[in-house]
Amino acid sequence: MSRYFILFFALTFGGLQSFAQMQSYKKGLSSFDKGFYDLAIKDLSKVKEIDETEKANLNYKIAESYRLSNRWLEAIPYFEKAFEAGLANSEAIFNYAYALKANEEYDKSLTQFEKFVASKSTDKVLNERANRELNTLKLIDDIKKTQNKDITFRNLSEVNTEGMEFSPMVSNGYLIYSGTRKDKIYSNGLPFLGIYKVKVNPTISEIGKPELFSPAIYDSERNEGSPSFSPDGKTVIFARGNSGKRKDLSPDVDLYMSRLVPNTGWTEPKLVSASDSSSWDGCPAFSGDGKTLYFASNRLGGVGGMDIYRVNMDASGRFGNPVNMGKAINTAGDEMFPFVSSDGKLYFASDGHPGLGKLDLFVAVRSGGKISVENMGLPFNSPMDDFGLSMDDNGNIFITSNRAGGKGSDDIYFYQAPPKTELAQNVDPLDPLNPKNSDVNKSLEIKQVNYYLAGKINSNVDNAKPVPLDGARVRIFKIEGGIEESIAEVVTTAAGAFGPVKLEEEADYLILADKPEYLTKREDFSMFGRSIPQQLLKKTVTDTTFFTTMNLDKIFIGKTFRLENIYYDLDKFDIRPDAALELDKLVQILKDNPLLKIELGSHTDSQGTDIYNIRLSQKRAESAINYIVSKNIARDRLTAKGYGETELIIQNAKNDKEHQVNRRTEFKVLEMTAAAE
Repeated sequence: MSRYFILFFALTFGGLQSFAQMQSYKKGLSSFDKGFYDLAIKDLSKVKEIDETEKANLNYKIAESYRLSNRWLEAIPYFEKAFEAGLANSEAIFNYAYALKANEEYDKSLTQFEKFVASKSTDKVLNERANRELNTLKLIDDIKKTQNKDITFRNLSEVNTEGMEFSPMVSNGYLIYSGTRKDKIYSNGLPFLGIYKVKVNPTISEIGKPELFSPAIYDSERNEGSPSFSPDGKTVIFARGNSGKRKDLSPDVDLYMSRLVPNTGWTEPKLVSASDSSSWDGCPAFSGDGKTLYFASNRLGGVGGMDIYRVNMDASGRFGNPVNMGKAINTAGDEMFPFVSSDGKLYFASDGHPGLGKLDLFVAVRSGGKISVENMGLPFNSPMDDFGLSMDDNGNIFITSNRAGGKGSDDIYFYQAPPKTELAQNVDPLDPLNPKNSDVNKSLEIKQVNYYLAGKINSNVDNAKPVPLDGARVRIFKIEGGIEESIAEVVTTAAGAFGPVKLEEEADYLILADKPEYLTKREDFSMFGRSIPQQLLKKTVTDTTFFTTMNLDKIFIGKTFRLENIYYDLDKFDIRPDAALELDKLVQILKDNPLLKIELGSHTDSQGTDIYNIRLSQKRAESAINYIVSKNIARDRLTAKGYGETELIIQNAKNDKEHQVNRRTEFKVLEMTAAAE
């Protein structure tokens, strides 16, 4: 065999390998976009050799596939590889920090959350959650000290499998729960969820074999779970997902109700009228008297992701209007799996309140007319997900967790309560008349915090170190319901300082700084997630001040400001949705600086002919101008200019990353008109 044939064979084989890997990459990305995360991981993991510019995205998509299928720990090494390959994504930093927290790497998690906050992401929800986590991570040791040593949970191995079992509840002598036991496979790689039951005795010492809860409540192509029963056991409300077919009443998850008919069984489920077909509604729970239904929803108008709502139900099964439980319960994170005990306490799971890991179990208590939320501590909680708490009439406690040492993905855990005669002797931990509870009541004492905002305004001149800006005007607005209410107007000192200005908890603010000959700048500031947890307060009254720094750009004729990349489809000049978001920022600058006239310049890379690039960039600049004009900016303040490849930042660019630097959009100051007298 000649060496030429060997060389030809090696090149051909290498080309086939490269082609196969690229096909796996594309296939994996397609599966990811469709939500088939197991398939995405399988295909993307085959890719061992890929262009350097795609390496970050490859590892990021694998990390996200693990995260979005609730396998946070497996996501950690791929997040790290993505960052090593140059991934610049603030949301990825947030999710990586969360994954580190779930892995009990609390110091590293704190560093990453600080990094996320410093990135000044425009995502208000993630900002609030990150600020909460910065406080939470300081409370980890205190949360771990909250431990009930009299309670030990055991894995209910008679029920649990390698799949998912969760949301257990005892009714009519059966333990009824959600499990992945259907024949068809869902996009997470597990079978579809269904509702199952096992016969149990009062002490849960004898457990029967799992069986289908009811043929009437079974759809082979839908996820069904989280059942809740009325006090008399004759009504069940559960969550059911869509099947992806046209006959579906909703594209998401909804609540359904069925009634138990003597000698017939459970009726065909009907959609609950309180369910919102445009949102995810699940995790139902009846109150002790059966007149109120609690549930979780991400419907519009909520506080955060999943919020807990309540709705009244009459004897005929008609529902009123759902009411959000408010910010005492709900956060920017997720609040789910409510349960109301026989003594009227609300238990739920949350990743927004201070917790050990991801979802933690909490109980809402009322003290001095104010609702406060307490972490249930160990052994109820772990660094992983802990949720789905319920109690039966004998005081036995069930929880769901994917903590270490389990049998499957989510497992059911069980605590057998002592006989009721002993239970009655237990001290009510919130009884103010019991001297043993003085420490508890002291911990529930509501301490006051006064919050303030102060800051510094600097002058930012090209290639020079920012210096304090004297005499800049700083206006602070409180934003409520989209309306800006002015609360303060101050002028900076010679040191560029302003404040302190008093703020309110759980409120959004806008800071607007300006000075003649400088570009007016705005910055959002939110108090959501910044409140100091009561557990961290040592004094009855505490004053705390938040600081911010803003750099104002000096304006002169001909000065150029670069915008974040505005992307267009190949060889096109239509404004894409992501480009519109960036152009909206320029619209805001023009509104804040009404005396400014600009040239908007579009630049291409060196790929393509000179003439073609000039024409394309001119069309793109004009398209951007038309978009800005559509936002009520006068056209005579705007000039479009296509530069093509005439002003390359990187000459002789060798790869797409370098070409991307050359593909940019800028605006140049043409004129500052005189202010009207």
